[in-house]
Amino acid sequence: MSVQYPQGRATAGEKPGNEPEEAKLQNASKQIVQHAIRQAVRQVSQESRQRQESTSDTRGTFQRGVGELTKKHEKK
Repeated sequence: MSVQYPQGRATAGEKPGNEPEEAKLQNASKQIVQHAIRQAVRQVSQESRQRQESTSDTRGTFQRGVGELTKKHEKK
């Protein structure tokens, strides 16, 4: 994913020829955005994994419960 930033736009209070500072700010901004995206992806992956584990744990409990009821029924 590539983020496009406007080039060469001077706003109020900026001095012409301030490109190195602008480039530093753009790089810092890109790094912040990339870090935030990576962190969000990591969090979503972790939550998804936890949901899957929780679902499989619950499914296993129900299956065990069914088997136990069947065994009790067979003893009677």
